[in-house]
Amino acid sequence: MASLDQIAPAFVDMAHSIVWASVATVDPQGRPRSRVLHPLWEYDGAELVGWIAVGPTGIKRAHIAAQPEISINYWATNHDTCSAECAVEWVFDDDARTAVWEKFKTAPEPVGYDPAIIPPWSGGPTSPAFAAWRLHPRRLRVMPGRVMTQGAGEVLTWRE
Repeated sequence: MASLDQIAPAFVDMAHSIVWASVATVDPQGRPRSRVLHPLWEYDGAELVGWIAVGPTGIKRAHIAAQPEISINYWATNHDTCSAECAVEWVFDDDARTAVWEKFKTAPEPVGYDPAIIPPWSGGPTSPAFAAWRLHPRRLRVMPGRVMTQGAGEVLTWRE
């Protein structure tokens, strides 16, 4: 099993090159629901933290209240895949939402974008339509596509 120092940079590089991920939550009855979202990851050499800008819909609120865990899976056409299983917490504080908004707005492409392009969020980071999730990974997996297609390279896994 890899250390966080070994896997976090590889995970962030792959995730940020793929950009969009399938993200699954679980409802109060234990039924999964997935959607495609756009996480942003930060690794400071000690801690990996993820951020997802979201609309605080009733469905998302109910799912996270019932089970504050999500599963994230990235896939590219060359079969690069990486995944994260994370504890998740809501970000509703105005200063924190503004900070997350700026993280996305100032991140380099292809992961960076201006959240104001999303029509419900045109009111800015303190709009009631905008919130964020802070992600705390508990498990990571990184598999370069060449592992599957060529039998070359290695799969990295990490658990908290």
